[in-house]
Amino acid sequence: MEYEHDSGIMYIEQGYKGTIGLWKYWIIPSLFIAFMALNYVVMLMSPISIEDSMEQMIDMLGTHMVLIWLLLPLAFGLFVVLGWTKWVHAQSITSLTTSRKRIDWKRIGFAFLLWGGVTVVMTVVGVYLSPGDYVLNFKWVPFLVLALIGILLIPLQTSFEEYLFRGYMMQGIGIMARNRWVPLVVTSVLFGLMHLGNPEVEKLGYGIMIYYVGTGFFLGIVTLMDEGLELALGFHAANNLVGALLVTADWTAFQTDSIYRDVSDPTLGWDVLIPVLIIYPSLLFLFAKKYGWKNWKGRLVGKVLSKETYLAQNTTGVDL
Repeated sequence: MEYEHDSGIMYIEQGYKGTIGLWKYWIIPSLFIAFMALNYVVMLMSPISIEDSMEQMIDMLGTHMVLIWLLLPLAFGLFVVLGWTKWVHAQSITSLTTSRKRIDWKRIGFAFLLWGGVTVVMTVVGVYLSPGDYVLNFKWVPFLVLALIGILLIPLQTSFEEYLFRGYMMQGIGIMARNRWVPLVVTSVLFGLMHLGNPEVEKLGYGIMIYYVGTGFFLGIVTLMDEGLELALGFHAANNLVGALLVTADWTAFQTDSIYRDVSDPTLGWDVLIPVLIIYPSLLFLFAKKYGWKNWKGRLVGKVLSKETYLAQNTTGVDL
C-alpha cells in the first residue's frame, strides 16, 4: 500500500529547483569515486604499509603539515560541489542543504554540541577505566596550532562529505530512482567504501567497514527524516574535530598533537557494533522526539514526486 506524501517530504525534490540535466549528477561523484579507487589501488600496491608511510611523512613534514595536506583537497572539494551546484545546476545552496526556507543553524549547533559532548564524556570514561591505554600528550603551542587548523579545515572536510553524499548524490540519485531507499542505500555504502584507504582498515581489517557503512546509514536516515543536512553537518563536524583534538594514535587517519595518545594494541571486536546497534539508534530516538519526526516508512523508503507533480503542487500552493 502506498504511503501518502506528507507536507514534510520535500528534501530530495529540492533538486528540481535547479536545471536538472541528470547527466550533470554523474560527473563530480564519478571523478571522486575514481580518485578514491585509484588511491586504494596505489595503497594495495605499495611495498610499505599506510602506517609506515604516514610515519615517514610526519618525520619529513611534521604532524601539522601532514594534517593540512590531508584536509586541503577535501576542503577544496566542498567549494567544487557548492560551485557546481550553483552555477552548473543553477540551484541555490539553501535548497541543496535543506527543505526549509533557510538553513537552520540551530540544528547544526545542537548536533555539534550534543555529539561533541558525548565524545568528550566517552573519552574521559575511557581514560578513567583504562589509564594504561592512554598517554597524556598535551603541549600548549602544538595543541593551539592543531586547534586552529582543525577549526578552519575539519568542518570544511566533513561538510564536503555531507554535501557530496547526503546532499548532491542523495538528491540526484533520488530524482533518478524516483524513490528514497535507493539513494539511502547507495550513498551509505559508497560513504563506507570511501574509507577503505584509511589506516584503520589496514590495522583492524575489513570488519571496521561495519562502522563506516553503519555511520553512512545513520547520517542518511537523519537527513531523510529531518529533510535536511543540518543535523548531519553538525554531527560529522563534531565527530572529526573533537576526536582530532582529544585522542590520536599511530594507526588512525588523523595523527595530531591531541590531548591524549592511544597506545593500546588495537583489536576489532564486538565493540564495533556498539555505535551501530546502540549509540546511533539512541541518537535517532532523541532527534525524533526533539524534532517530531513522523512517517518513518514514507520518508525512508517512499516515492519521490515527479518534477511535474512537484512544480504543479508548489505553483498552485497545494501542500506536498
